[in-house]
Amino acid sequence: MTDKKNPHILFLFSDTGGGHRSAAEAIIEALNLEYPERFTWEMVDFFADYSPPPLNLAGPTYPAMSRMDELWKLSFETTDDPHRMRLIYAALWPYVRLYMYRLLRKHPCDVIVSVHPLINTPILRARKKRNDPTPYITVVTDLVSTHCAWFNNLADLIIVPTPQAYQNAIDLDIEPEKLKVIGLPVADRFCHPSADKRTLRRKLGWPEDKFTVLLVGGGEGMGPLGEVSMKINEARLGATLAIVAGRNAKLQAKLEKHAWNSPAFIYGFVKDMPELMQAADVLVSKAGPGTICEALIAGLPIILYHRISGQEEGNVAYVTDEGAGVWAPESEAIVETLRAWIEHPEKRQAAVDNAGRLARPRASRDIARAIADKAGL
Repeated sequence: MTDKKNPHILFLFSDTGGGHRSAAEAIIEALNLEYPERFTWEMVDFFADYSPPPLNLAGPTYPAMSRMDELWKLSFETTDDPHRMRLIYAALWPYVRLYMYRLLRKHPCDVIVSVHPLINTPILRARKKRNDPTPYITVVTDLVSTHCAWFNNLADLIIVPTPQAYQNAIDLDIEPEKLKVIGLPVADRFCHPSADKRTLRRKLGWPEDKFTVLLVGGGEGMGPLGEVSMKINEARLGATLAIVAGRNAKLQAKLEKHAWNSPAFIYGFVKDMPELMQAADVLVSKAGPGTICEALIAGLPIILYHRISGQEEGNVAYVTDEGAGVWAPESEAIVETLRAWIEHPEKRQAAVDNAGRLARPRASRDIARAIADKAGL
């Protein structure tokens, strides 16, 4: 049994996209801020460390798989059905059960926190069969298009980011008392501006007085980020461009060699994204939930140009229906939106106001408190 004075918290995640790891790290950071030196923790990548072949290759194969748009959408929509998922998990159980038992045996803890949909049913089944009373908390990291695998009534608490996700859970017969709408966990540095825009631009070496467009494609530099950037450049909007290619070194090199009409700043994978967001006027991005929530906290209106079919489609609707941004999958539509926001600042300001209304800067700390309650802190 673990030390009651210092409860141990186990986080289950997988590097299938950067959002799951980032969510777990944001929660751990918030726990450390709220309860310093009062708990211990560990993160376990269940696919990499506790899955049989070929499931243990889910992380390395994710970027390529998610780019197969129609196949990914078909897979998401076909499996997003409770009856089908029960059949799938039943078929997989003989194959994965020993791995699940081993995971629980090797990582004794006082609370289990899952930030990934696919681990919930197998580990909860293993927990039940072992008569394991360890509290289990799921933190849902999709905003609206929440796959049914996120939800299981064997969990003790399911934290969802939006009212839409809450309703999805209710529609799947999840017990309402097990649900809390809190928000999506993001790193604390996104929640506290380090300086005003002009000061940050001066620090970054950007022009202080120009309208500034931040373009990102996620950690992997996914989507047509290069093409979009060049189309904006060709439009000669008089704006500064800050382009984050992520880990896509080939794209970064291509952008660095390009002849730009506008001031352009090219980055690879960055750790100072909060400052980039706080220094910008607009975000042009793929529809990743973490990036969207970070931008909302920064008060950035969002132009979404790419989404992963199925799981990110609801994110687009969330932003556009709430007036915090637009969906512009064509480069021409992005240019026209930017032109309209530059020429009519009141239109951009309306999106800024709506972004602020949707922002949940306290989400990580509120999630930390909910976990701490289950841990007896």
